[in-house]
Amino acid sequence: MPRATNSPASRERRKRLLDKAKGYRGRRSKLFRYAKNAIMKSEYWSYRDRKTRKRNFRMLWVQRINAATRAHGITYSRFMEGLKSTGLGLDRKVLADIAVTDEAAFKAIVDRVVKALGEKSKAA
Repeated sequence: MPRATNSPASRERRKRLLDKAKGYRGRRSKLFRYAKNAIMKSEYWSYRDRKTRKRNFRMLWVQRINAATRAHGITYSRFMEGLKSTGLGLDRKVLADIAVTDEAAFKAIVDRVVKALGEKSKAA
């Protein structure tokens, strides 16, 4: 009985993987064994770093809000506490954008937060 290698399917599978490795340097884009390892690592890193990106952006937003609030004489944690008590539904992404682009609007938000904190301390 002749040997069956399943050539067309194997070639297609290897070609698909080499197409994914297009643009890689040297043997990583030309040879199947090295391309396979490069693709495996790149997929692992892209999955991992999609999570990391969210973490990094949140840290960036917190830093921007913190810098802007300290410029107006209040700390980040007190600002977030007051923001919660005012009932404003702004998340960190929007707040950071406002802090960077529109300082007058951010000042108005800080004033509302400070007022809410004052009322909260009187009630307690």
